[in-house]
Amino acid sequence: MIASETADWRATLKRRTLVAAGVLVLWTAGIEARLVYLQVYRRADLMARADKQQTQTLYPPPKRGDIVDRRGRVLATSVDADTIYAVPADITQPAAVVAKLCDALGDCTVKERQTLVERLGRGGAFSYVRRQISPEQKRRVDDLNLDSIGFIKESKRFYPNRELAAHLLGWVGIDNTGLSGLEYTYDPQIRGKPGKVLVQTDARRHAYSRAEWPATAGSTVELTIDAYLQHVAERELARGVAENRAAGGTAVMMNPHTGEILAMANEPTFNPNTYRDFDDAERRNRAVQDLYEPGSTFKVVTASAAIEENVIPIDAMIDTSPGVLHIAGRPKPIAEARHHNYGVLSFTDVIVRSSNIGAIKIGFRVGTERLSRYVARFGFGRPVSSDFPGESPGIVWDSAKWTESALASVSMGYQVAVTPLQMVTAVSSVANGGELVEPRVIRAVYRDNRRYAVRPRIVRRTISAETAATLTAIMEGVVANPRGTATRAQIPGYTIAGKTGTAAKLVNGRYSTSDYNASFVGFVPSRNPAVAIIVVTDSPHVYPNTGGFVSAPVFKRIAEATLQYLGVGPDVDPAPPVVIARSGESPKDESSVPKVSLVADGPPGTVPDLHGMSAREAVRTLVKLGMHARVSGDGFVVSQDPPAGAPLEPGTVCRLVLDRKSPP
Repeated sequence: MIASETADWRATLKRRTLVAAGVLVLWTAGIEARLVYLQVYRRADLMARADKQQTQTLYPPPKRGDIVDRRGRVLATSVDADTIYAVPADITQPAAVVAKLCDALGDCTVKERQTLVERLGRGGAFSYVRRQISPEQKRRVDDLNLDSIGFIKESKRFYPNRELAAHLLGWVGIDNTGLSGLEYTYDPQIRGKPGKVLVQTDARRHAYSRAEWPATAGSTVELTIDAYLQHVAERELARGVAENRAAGGTAVMMNPHTGEILAMANEPTFNPNTYRDFDDAERRNRAVQDLYEPGSTFKVVTASAAIEENVIPIDAMIDTSPGVLHIAGRPKPIAEARHHNYGVLSFTDVIVRSSNIGAIKIGFRVGTERLSRYVARFGFGRPVSSDFPGESPGIVWDSAKWTESALASVSMGYQVAVTPLQMVTAVSSVANGGELVEPRVIRAVYRDNRRYAVRPRIVRRTISAETAATLTAIMEGVVANPRGTATRAQIPGYTIAGKTGTAAKLVNGRYSTSDYNASFVGFVPSRNPAVAIIVVTDSPHVYPNTGGFVSAPVFKRIAEATLQYLGVGPDVDPAPPVVIARSGESPKDESSVPKVSLVADGPPGTVPDLHGMSAREAVRTLVKLGMHARVSGDGFVVSQDPPAGAPLEPGTVCRLVLDRKSPP
């Protein structure tokens, strides 16, 4: 009995031990399997989730480089702005928090409130609430003292001159990325490289480690634009548009020798600080995006081809009677503007009086093949500058498709579409003696404390220097001749070469009888031009609505202010200079009376000695040599860099220091 009970007890214990061992083995196997699953198969996913919970990586945007004008005046810069962020994981009542935030901000929309409630209710370690707020909004939100709400500093683009050069500069989006204009074109250089901030937190989200790699600021870009000349162009263009009750307009000023754009104005304009408040029409850069039929300004190309190819003598007489020309296949005859009948005109008077019939007859003598070749030579039909990715190439028909009617239209500036920038570039090639120079707005880029200058680029020769000189003399008559179409562009003391244009606009496929593009393009002084300027006025509603009546006076006002600012003296009967030679006698008050001497230019190809000159005299001397001046102080030149006798490099800057005291 006892033995049987002992055997039963042992058997029971053995079974229980085996069961327990089996359970333990299964439990251990399950744990091992789970560990293998978590540490092998799920390792990458779990590590990523752990990193996400414990580590936060931020990428602080870099500070964008400044954009400055040719004299170093700031046109676009970056300033610090406060951005509100939240920690959604710590917010238990998102609707209440959003209500308080929006009350403090004061301008939340219904949609923004709904979006914020959804965003803050999802959890997570970081979420933007509102970016780049005003100082007053920051103060009001800060006064709420909400635990889950904080602030970080961000870089915000700021344009201190508001509308000045707005279309040229463009604007920057909320993420510090250029969206238009030069801000977009040169965004890789201006934007810089973002930084990196690595923050590690514990289970209670307390940061215990922080590693930071600072952002690299972007490069500063120096433009060819002069802020003062830009202001003048915008002011006079706006005045012209208002006076002529026009829909808008464009004015472009450039140095015909270097291609540097000194001013580019558009009307209407906008404020890039608040670019969202303006529509696309106001933000469009008309100078490079708007196409128009140039009308009579294009006769410069027709005349250039005729003179260069010697197809018609300059002293030839052209019969334009009776002021109407019938062309086979054309439903309506071509007539002179305002139904004039100029009779027999000289080649020069065809341009001076802007005869359509005369230009067509010259175009017929040139022929389709040659005229189309010169149209291409002058840069029409393709973008002329790499600084404007959005530039329209214009519209030029394939010469194989030109009919006699098309040749007639192109000869007088119709059936071809151009941009204002293309037109002023083409006329600049006449001004500089026959070279097509690429227009540009970038003068230099500052990177790593070094200045990288952009050199002028000559694209090709359009016409010979002799042809350019002949055409310049003809274009002078457009302004100076009493019968010329641009007498309102005259500036006393200066010779001006130019051409007017008045072209009907296409409206719903038909030429309008009320809306025209009135333009004037020219350069001054004509024999040694400092600037070439084009003014295009869109749909002036005055009478007469011609380029000579509407746009020529705007050209005159811009050119007058520019010549005075650049120190360019008159070229028609200029006043004789007053030169005082140094003598052994000293003035009574040497501190107030300058010593002025005859300036020795030194060997050819060297920088002259400018000491003792007034600012205007020094600038005028440098401009004639193709140099630029950067002046500081007032009075008379006491120091210059580069010094007198240094090698002369046209296009470089000479820094002048002025003082009221006489130079030593």
